Amino acid sequence: MWQALAEGGVTFLVAFVLGTLVEYLIHRLMHGRRLLAKKHAEHHRDGWGQGWLGEFGDYFLPTLLVIWLGFLYSLGAGVGWALGGFLYAALAAYAHQLQHEYPDLVFWMPRPVHTLHHKHHMWKNNFGILVDWWDRVFGTYQYVEWKREKPIRSYGLRGFFRISWYGPVLPPAQQATPDGRSLPVTQEHQSATTER
Repeated sequence: MWQALAEGGVTFLVAFVLGTLVEYLIHRLMHGRRLLAKKHAEHHRDGWGQGWLGEFGDYFLPTLLVIWLGFLYSLGAGVGWALGGFLYAALAAYAHQLQHEYPDLVFWMPRPVHTLHHKHHMWKNNFGILVDWWDRVFGTYQYVEWKREKPIRSYGLRGFFRISWYGPVLPPAQQATPDGRSLPVTQEHQSATTER
């Protein structure tokens, strides 16, 4: 039993950390226009997340290709590996949505790097979403002064659950009119796709 717990714990950590590395590398490839370049440029132009569920799908579905690998070693390793991949995808989806909606609530990093990545149109820096470790390791971290608009305490515990869970919360400039037509995109959102 102890061996299975140890194997599960180790593979859980490996899967979780590996997930953050893959996230970083794929985000870099997107900015290098080698992977999903058009979709990612639209994401920068629009400036919002898909909602937690949509983000979770983007993070979790690719893990299905490798989530079974731990079971080749043992049951404990398989469970740990699968849980590590699942938890990584759930937290990455949450971190992405939170940084688009409530960056003040990102307490686990000194700065919400993904927010800054969008706000300052960083096409070559700050690729991390859940963590900023890999930006620091690979030299792509760019310090930008940032200050919370409100203290975390002012949001209360409920604030952490106010993200859009099932679909995007569009910024005012992209919300539809009562008759269903989209409002025009602001100059700020348009410049996000032209500044590279």
